[in-house]
Amino acid sequence: MTDAENLLWSKIRRKQLKGYQFYRQNIIGNYIVDFYCPKAHLVIELDGGQHYSEIGKGKDRIRDDFLTKTGIKVLRFSDREVFKNMRGVMESIWSNL
Repeated sequence: MTDAENLLWSKIRRKQLKGYQFYRQNIIGNYIVDFYCPKAHLVIELDGGQHYSEIGKGKDRIRDDFLTKTGIKVLRFSDREVFKNMRGVMESIWSNL
């Protein structure tokens, strides 16, 4: 895991948010998602620099479309956002549970 993933994981693991269980590096279809909460049908993705290229954006769109069609909501945050605005990230996750 990246430093940003480790930091977020420390905040969401062990049912710390409303008692919801999150799993990391979970396989859904042909994809490995960063974090998944089955009870809330929620995926959390943390994006590093490679996600902001045109190729990266295209791959993410295809992945998000697949997940959405299976009934899963996808929240995306940048690694930088996790480090600079953890409170905002956590509030966004909380409101989607």
